[in-house]
Amino acid sequence: MSHASEDKERFVNRFAARLRANGVDAWLDKWEMLPGDSLVDRIFEEGLKDALAVIVVLSQVSVGKSWVREELNAAVVKRINTGSKLIPVVIDDCEVPEALESTLWQRIQNLESYEESFDRILAAIFGTSDKPPIGTSPAYAPHLAHTIGGLTKVDSLVLRLACEHAIAKESDFIEPQTLYVKDGKPLLPEAELRDAIETLEQQYMLRVHHMIGGDLPSFQIKTRGFEEYARSCIPAYDTLVRDVASALVNRKQESDQAIASDLGKPLFIVQHILKVLEDAGHLQLSKTIGGPRHIYNVAASLRRALAS
Repeated sequence: MSHASEDKERFVNRFAARLRANGVDAWLDKWEMLPGDSLVDRIFEEGLKDALAVIVVLSQVSVGKSWVREELNAAVVKRINTGSKLIPVVIDDCEVPEALESTLWQRIQNLESYEESFDRILAAIFGTSDKPPIGTSPAYAPHLAHTIGGLTKVDSLVLRLACEHAIAKESDFIEPQTLYVKDGKPLLPEAELRDAIETLEQQYMLRVHHMIGGDLPSFQIKTRGFEEYARSCIPAYDTLVRDVASALVNRKQESDQAIASDLGKPLFIVQHILKVLEDAGHLQLSKTIGGPRHIYNVAASLRRALAS
């Protein structure tokens, strides 16, 4: 502990004794130093550099001392902090030296009662913390890593799980009451899920089937919604689009099922790509309920796009 001798009786002696009573081997000049010894020399030449902490008591008296104004400069502060923790303890309304301005102080307002401040100083010396432990993250947290386009993490999660479900089930019809549940627990708070569905509907990515009552509405994934998902989440998606075009133009495939089998890709993804190509005017589809989608009238524009 470094301090002004004038502060011994009113604070330092009792404070140092209290540290020792709480397991801290406090080093105080009256116990360790002889008249004429230099604070800095004793710290760095006699082993105090290995201390866990150096406490500097700052008061209206001590800030005027030479060891604060001259010896405790920026270089010394850096040297102390290299091997120890420098803890300024402010006991008066005084100007803190420039060298210590970037160091977190502990202020003591009442020299007769400072239990909370003392506990914080002890925690700093021993490297302990009253920070609460990290608990279990929400069930949906591990799924929030991947974002889609400009969507938020929650909106991206809702869209991604819906699209993955559509690929697996070969259906764009989604029942959120069952999809967004894992091990019997909701993946998302219901309010967050409702907001995400509403937001995705407003951005023309979902077609929501609104119902009277409080149940979560079912919805269908629109072409735009799946396209946003595909471009963010399906590896080499642009190459897959060209492969579908090649299957049509070069290999003369005539149905979605034939193309999916030829490429070894999920049928739902192939169907989506065909719909995108149809919307762009590159081909026409004939659809039967429950049956394959047949391609006819492949336009010259698709052949030119494939050649470019």
